[in-house]
Amino acid sequence: MAPESSPRSVSAWAPLSVATFRWLWLALLASNVGTWMQTVGAQWLLVDAPGADALVSLVQTASMLPIVLLALPSGALADTFDRRRMLLAVQIGQFAVAVLLGVLTAVDHMPPALLLTLTFVLGAGQALTLPAWQSVIPELVPRAQLPSASALGAISQNVARAVGPAIAGLVIAWVDVAAVFLLNALSFVVFAAVLLWWRRPPDDDLGPPERFAAAVRAGGRYVRHSVITRRILLRALLFLLPGSAVWALLPLVASRRLGLGPGGYGLLLAALGVGAVVGAALVPRVRARYSPTRLMVFAAVLFGAVTIVVGLVRVELVVALVLLPAGVAWVTVLSNVNASLQLFLPNWVRARGLGAYQIVFAGGQGVGALVWGVLAQATNLPVSLLAAGVLMFAGAATVVWWPLPDIAGLDRSPTSYWLEPHLDVEPEPYGGPVLVVLRYQVAPENEVAFRAAMDRVRRSRRRSGAVRWGLFREGEHIGTFVEVYQVPSWDEHRRQHEHRLTGADQEIEAAARALAAGPPEVAHLLPAD
Repeated sequence: MAPESSPRSVSAWAPLSVATFRWLWLALLASNVGTWMQTVGAQWLLVDAPGADALVSLVQTASMLPIVLLALPSGALADTFDRRRMLLAVQIGQFAVAVLLGVLTAVDHMPPALLLTLTFVLGAGQALTLPAWQSVIPELVPRAQLPSASALGAISQNVARAVGPAIAGLVIAWVDVAAVFLLNALSFVVFAAVLLWWRRPPDDDLGPPERFAAAVRAGGRYVRHSVITRRILLRALLFLLPGSAVWALLPLVASRRLGLGPGGYGLLLAALGVGAVVGAALVPRVRARYSPTRLMVFAAVLFGAVTIVVGLVRVELVVALVLLPAGVAWVTVLSNVNASLQLFLPNWVRARGLGAYQIVFAGGQGVGALVWGVLAQATNLPVSLLAAGVLMFAGAATVVWWPLPDIAGLDRSPTSYWLEPHLDVEPEPYGGPVLVVLRYQVAPENEVAFRAAMDRVRRSRRRSGAVRWGLFREGEHIGTFVEVYQVPSWDEHRRQHEHRLTGADQEIEAAARALAAGPPEVAHLLPAD
């Protein structure tokens, strides 16, 4: 892990002082520029096709759907295997697909169905890249700089949105769409070259890697039983669903309502990107002054208002100007969500948790793009954008019931505080299930508080590997409570012992044990056969 840093040293640009992060960030920026060039090229290739309203939106859906399908398995791979090698292999595969896309377009053999299929394949490469890259960031920069690193990730995305579409517009106007696709292929070469240069230190010895299927299930259990993770993902989804309307329908706004060509569309996207860069630079300062929940509300209201203006106004300059604050709002929300997850998720499941975020990010935009595209085709562009803006306002109002959680005081450092079990029977590592039984003696006056404390223990056990959990009391002995939980295998329980628990889990368990008379008796029940 990267060393700690004093909060006074943190600025929006502080992580760039770390050489490895800086070069990888620049390489990812090049890749993001290529990706946005590819998106603009694909959308512009379909603008004049029959059913363009839905087809143009489907470009974004085809890019995002693979992330929905593959992000969690990708996170499991990134948590299990060497992340550098995984990233390198993915870049090589994406290079081959991008070259194929460019060549087929150059020879005029790119029907909409094939274009969307190859866009889907490139989206699969993104799905494999994003969780691995985001889970690497805490290895490269101090923990105190993670919010700034997340903001820099947003800057990368939005500089790409500003530069990529503008370059794509010029290339399309001067050459053709095929050249855009081939330049995207070159961007993967740049990222692969930096990955070859990077010499990542080996992971700490965590024993043999998790089996793939077990790792995917463990990641799903963690997200399902982590209240804080689910709340962060919910806030992201409530913003992304309506927010996707601007990104999905902007090509049609540019061509139909404003009468712009590819260069003009690129300039509109550039306005969004410039606003996002400004917002990312301001994120560390505003995070220090305002709570994450207040920032989410302000940004959502601002973005909703811009969405309505884009749908109603037909003046190019006005639309371009209002897209600047929309970029600020977009990056404020997403950098806050990303930083919160990176600060909260423990290392053993970080890529899988970030994979779940990518599912929400891509699914929210992909589903939203399809919905707003179909609605625009059934009605018109202003109606679709007006509906998205109203939905954004409604989502902002839900912070009354579902605010962003405060994670500042939580101890997320890994810790191994359970006593090593001494068994007379040697367990099969992947045999199971395994039952763990703990007996507590609790005084009558502590029973109510003990049961409440054990509910928090239940969530901790389920996050770290338990598939079932129960709390019982012995009928024969007053004051004897029995906790029973089941893990799929001895290997899963070993991982609980060695590296899945955090300081916050230790505090939860200590609070429950403080209400009992001494430490519990522990037994491990193994399969009889």
